[in-house]
Amino acid sequence: MPYEPVISKYWKTPESWTLKQYQSRGDYWGYAAAKKAITEFEPKALISYVKDSNLRGRGGAGFSTGLKWTFLPENGKPRFLAVNADESEPGTFKDRQILAYDPHQLIEGIIICCWAIGAKHAYVFVRGEFVREINRLQSAIDECYAAGILGEDVLRLGKGFKLDITVLRGAGAYICGEETGLLSAAEGKRAYPKIKPPFPAVEGFFRFPTIVNNVETLSNLPHIVGKGKEWYLQQGPAAGPGPKLYCISGHVRKPGVYEAPLGTKLRTLIDEYAGGVIGTLKAIIPGGSSMPIFTPDKLDLAMDFDTVRSAGSFLGSAGVIVMNDSVCMVNALLNLAKFYHHESCGQCTPCREGLGWLEKLVHRLEFGHAHDNDLDLIKEVCGMISKRTICLLSDSLVMPVESYMKAFFKEFEYHVKEKKCMTGGQPGVWAPCEEPALAR
Repeated sequence: MPYEPVISKYWKTPESWTLKQYQSRGDYWGYAAAKKAITEFEPKALISYVKDSNLRGRGGAGFSTGLKWTFLPENGKPRFLAVNADESEPGTFKDRQILAYDPHQLIEGIIICCWAIGAKHAYVFVRGEFVREINRLQSAIDECYAAGILGEDVLRLGKGFKLDITVLRGAGAYICGEETGLLSAAEGKRAYPKIKPPFPAVEGFFRFPTIVNNVETLSNLPHIVGKGKEWYLQQGPAAGPGPKLYCISGHVRKPGVYEAPLGTKLRTLIDEYAGGVIGTLKAIIPGGSSMPIFTPDKLDLAMDFDTVRSAGSFLGSAGVIVMNDSVCMVNALLNLAKFYHHESCGQCTPCREGLGWLEKLVHRLEFGHAHDNDLDLIKEVCGMISKRTICLLSDSLVMPVESYMKAFFKEFEYHVKEKKCMTGGQPGVWAPCEEPALAR
């Protein structure tokens, strides 16, 4: 039986982002799931219910959402929800679709989460470039206040549940996707990640207990509550079930966002959903640009958190990037090295300096100026950078560097020995002979 989407079901409906359309869907839509959560569950019972559903975070880490909520201390301090909508990972474009086409689904998820954790204020930190998405989200929030869905008495249920939602606009920094960097930016500071522990659940927004959840994670909550955890557990592997938004880009015939159950085969996503590969498949990034790369022998892998990890990579944000045989892997790696070096916040020396070294070394490879020992030097630099910083931004480049060199070592070796690219200047490949070297 074909899978029927739930998260993306109404995205093509005219004005799907409006309250009127959201409330016209029937069944458990239109804030019926939020009403059920508030009237039928006490907060601790709702946390247990979500924990039992095995919902895992969709922002990248894949950590148990319900378990994360239990980390909040019982210290009487105000609690906050911070919604991570700073979608910055190259190859990932799922959260912006929810914000643009179904913001009320997110708001309903926020209401359910805040009821469970006892938060009275939620902050949605949105990437600054998402102008359309910010406008639609703010418009949806305004509709909710006008309809009595938000404010002093949520959904006018007489439960004394007060909830406000504030949209915060970022400035387009990759580091704000890291939860403590996001909180620093939300506090009006430079977006420096913070040392953990203490984790945000203990000391987060202005040192108050804070839960940080991704947009897609929260958008799963109406379906867990509305359709039931039993239904949810049947969608994919029991250890990490549910619907998943896969972002498929690169050399495919129909790039886009596709909803499928967790555990869907990579081959199915590429061939049946995205229309197949243009040309001959060479490599696949399974979860966003920072994840270790896969070769075509991994096509029959189930795309869920545990299976992808056991195969040597991470599902991450499910940003699937497909590359055909026209791609020079050194050139592709240089593109990533430039990005991550530019996006380093500069707080930690191994990241601030080391990513620059990696960019220069890969640049030398690409433009024909490599030294005989550069491949060994790249490995040595990776070892000096990895796991030596406050956050994992440095590892976001180290993992691709190490995996690209392992999977395509002959191609890197060819660049060193022959001072040119193995692809032979095929269409779509940046000619590696015009730009002067950064370092010789």
